[in-house]
Amino acid sequence: MSDSQTRTTTDHDEIRSWVEENGGAPASVRGTEHGDEAGVLRIDFPGGTVEDQLEHVDWDTWFEKFEDAGLAFLYQPQRADGGGSTFAKLVRR
Repeated sequence: MSDSQTRTTTDHDEIRSWVEENGGAPASVRGTEHGDEAGVLRIDFPGGTVEDQLEHVDWDTWFEKFEDAGLAFLYQPQRADGGGSTFAKLVRR
């Protein structure tokens, strides 16, 4: 059995690949944006947060806010049973 360790990264390609492999999309919380600036960042996975609370944004916008806020991406590459995982959160660097 493999372990369910988490990994933290700031690598844009690694983040995008993992999110897309697990069916997710870059998003922000609706109502938290300021002008042209994206709001609170999230990853929208099917069956996750109530969809009307999230607004999809493009990866460039998402990563710009990610860098401006000094964030890192903490995620679980796979569950302990070896299956796919959608556990992820944004943390300060």
